[in-house]
This record gives sequence, structure tokens and C-alpha cells, in this order.
Amino acid sequence: MASPLPRPHRVDVQIAVGSVLAGLALWGLGLHMQTDRPLGATWALVPLFVLAGLELLRRSRPQTALVIGTFALVADQFTAGNLASVMMFTDIMYAAVVYGTPAAARRIPVTTGLITVAVTIGFLAWLREPEAILIGVVTALVSFAPATTGVLVRTHREAAGTARLRAEQTALLAEMDRVQAIIAERARMARELHDMVANHLSAIAIHSTAALSLDDPKTTKDALSVIRENSVEGLAEMRRLIGILRDPSDDGTPTASPTLDGLGALIGNARTNGLDVTLDDTRSPDSSKLPAPVELAAYRIIQESLTNALKHASPGLVTVTLTQRRRALEVRVSSPYGSPAGPRAPGSGAGLVGMRERTELLGGTFESGPEGSADSGDGKVWNVHAILPVAPSDLDPIDEGVTE
Repeated sequence: MASPLPRPHRVDVQIAVGSVLAGLALWGLGLHMQTDRPLGATWALVPLFVLAGLELLRRSRPQTALVIGTFALVADQFTAGNLASVMMFTDIMYAAVVYGTPAAARRIPVTTGLITVAVTIGFLAWLREPEAILIGVVTALVSFAPATTGVLVRTHREAAGTARLRAEQTALLAEMDRVQAIIAERARMARELHDMVANHLSAIAIHSTAALSLDDPKTTKDALSVIRENSVEGLAEMRRLIGILRDPSDDGTPTASPTLDGLGALIGNARTNGLDVTLDDTRSPDSSKLPAPVELAAYRIIQESLTNALKHASPGLVTVTLTQRRRALEVRVSSPYGSPAGPRAPGSGAGLVGMRERTELLGGTFESGPEGSADSGDGKVWNVHAILPVAPSDLDPIDEGVTE
């Protein structure tokens, strides 16, 4: 079942009505295009109204309108003719190229060009007069010229549509990049916030629990001292983080980022909080300066490892080892693995995720988990092992395989 015809476009209705009125005016004034035709002037109104009706189909059924319009124009040649009919046919020819299928848009200009050439040659051979060329010119103006104009307009519209689509795609990609940048920045700040504050809050939670559970004035005083120290340091860290958010450096790197030079203070603070920590830094004093992202990642990994040891490790020695490889820095933190003897602060699991993310952002490798067995003399230990290359492409295969 054929689909119903859509409602004609407002502009098409205006063209049809205006053309009919113009054609009736020309007919009423007796202005005809031809004389000595088999049919009288009144018959010229039939092609006029047919072509006006086809103008209503110029967008919805352009090829059908062109076929019927061609027959109507041929019929008009047997009447006195009307200039409005010819003008409507040229518009229908133009619309067939602009609104028709891509195949029709390619075929119609070629067909009208061949018809123009054939008509010109045919009338020259028949009339053998130079004036026959004018018939070819009129044929070109009625058929080939509007078809060619339609090709130019359609090409321009398609180019504009392609440019608009490309602009929309570019805007979509830009929005996706913006969202990804926001997500990445939020993840970076979440890691910074966790690593900077979790250590102090864990110490506060553990020592406050101890102060509440033990009825010993000295223990309570010592716990309160540790709580105050960690509160002040945590507040300072929070202020520094707020400063980073408000005033980033020119290159986008956070200002006053911690480096490995501050490991001594970090280890000392861990000892104050009750950890038995030792630092084994095997790097040579004359070793080259590490990039800031590598130092920041190493510092944060050690800081988070000490925080986890404070919250979860059983009593014993915590060892922090730094080893400078040819193109990478190896970080290892070993702590006793088991149930802690004192109060235990809850953990969210975000610390291990953050350490892994920091390592992977630098193109390095990260491992964490228990090693050894309960039957061994030393018992189980929890190892955090990270290899941080100077650049993602600089990680040596020999460095990746280092385990000791």
C-alpha cells in the first residue's frame, strides 16, 4: 500500500499559487509564446494547472513531478504556450536534482546535456539554418541550466552538512575530553587527599582509642600528645592541599609537592605514632635527580604503606627500602603481617588502589600481598613492591624482574 503524500511545503504552495496567477495574467493579456499551433490558446491552461499541481510535489516526489512535468511541457508546445509553464518546469527540474536521490542528481544533468546536444544537432540537420542553434540554446536554458544549478546547490548543502556534522563530532570529542580530564583530576586529588590525611587520621583514631580504653594517666597524656601532633600536621596538609587547588603552578604540577628528601621526617612521624620503622636507602649520593612525578609517587607509596602498617600490621619491624636502578626506582615496604596487638583503625581499601594507580600512571609495576608462611621462623610479612621508571619507555626488562 502506497504511503500517503506528505503535506506540501509552505514555499511550494506559494510558488504554485504565484505561478498560476502569473500564467492567468499572461493568458488574459493574450501574451503567448507561440502561434499557429494545432490547439488554441485556451488549451495552454491545461499544462499550466498540471505544472502548478506538480510544484506541490517538488520536495516529496521530485522525480515523479519531473516525469509528468516533461510530458506537460511537450503538450504545451502544441498550444499557444505560456511563459509561466516553462518557468515552473525549470523549477521542477532544479528541485529534482536538489531533493531527488543521489543517483538522480548524478543522472539528470548528464541526460539533459545529451538532450541539448541532440536537439541542437537534430534541428541543424533538419532546418539547415544557423537559427537552429537558438533552439538548442532554449533547450539548454529550460533543462540543462536548472539541472546544473541544482547540482551546485546540492553539493554546497552536502558540504555544509558534512562541516556541521564534523563540528558536532569535534564538540562531542571535546566534551568527552573535558569529562575525562575532570575525572582524572578528581582521581588525582582523591589520591592526594587520601595519602596526605589518612596517615594522621589513622594515628588519631588508634591513639584516641588507646586513651579511652586504658586507665593510665601517662598513656593518656602520651596519646593526647600524639593526637595533637597529628591533628596539627593533618591541618597543615589540608591547608597545603587547598593551596594546591587554588594556585597551581604554571606547568600544572602541584606546588610544594613532597620529595624523597622528606622521607626522614615521614619516618620520624611514623615512629612517633608507634611504628618501629627503619629506612634502607641504597641510592648513591651522586645519583641523578629523579623526576618530580617519580619522587612524588615514591613518597606517597611509602606514606600509604606506613599508614597501612600503622592500622593493620602486627608488632615488629617495618622496613622501607629504596633502590636506584639504571632507569627506574625500586620501592619496597615490608611489615609484619597479622592481627595488630592494639586498637585497629578501619580501612577502605582505597590506599592499595591509589598506590597501583600512581605506579601505572608512570608506566611501572606494582605488587602487594603477604609472603612467607606461619611455619617459618619470621612468620608472614606484607610486602609492597613498586618499580617506578624514569619515563614509561625507560623500564628495563631486568628492572621489572627484580624481586630482591
